[in-house]
Amino acid sequence: MSDERETLIEFPCDFPIKAMGRDEGEFETLVVELVRKHAPDLGEGAVTTRPSKGGSFLSVTVTVRATSQQQLDNIYQSLTDCEQVLMSL
Repeated sequence: MSDERETLIEFPCDFPIKAMGRDEGEFETLVVELVRKHAPDLGEGAVTTRPSKGGSFLSVTVTVRATSQQQLDNIYQSLTDCEQVLMSL
């Protein structure tokens, strides 16, 4: 039995991952560290941020060079397991 699941994504590809949380402390750094564990080759310009209208929350988008569905699953699992990350897309 194969571990490969069918996916509509063709790998490798550039894939944006967004994490949202409270704009407290080093949220951007935290998200980048979590993603970098699974995608160590983040390029310049890979990270963008956007504060919420009221300034209470921060959206961090990290564009990774995804090589497999398993890699993406691992990134999303790390973000989901982190208490400071309220949502990831």
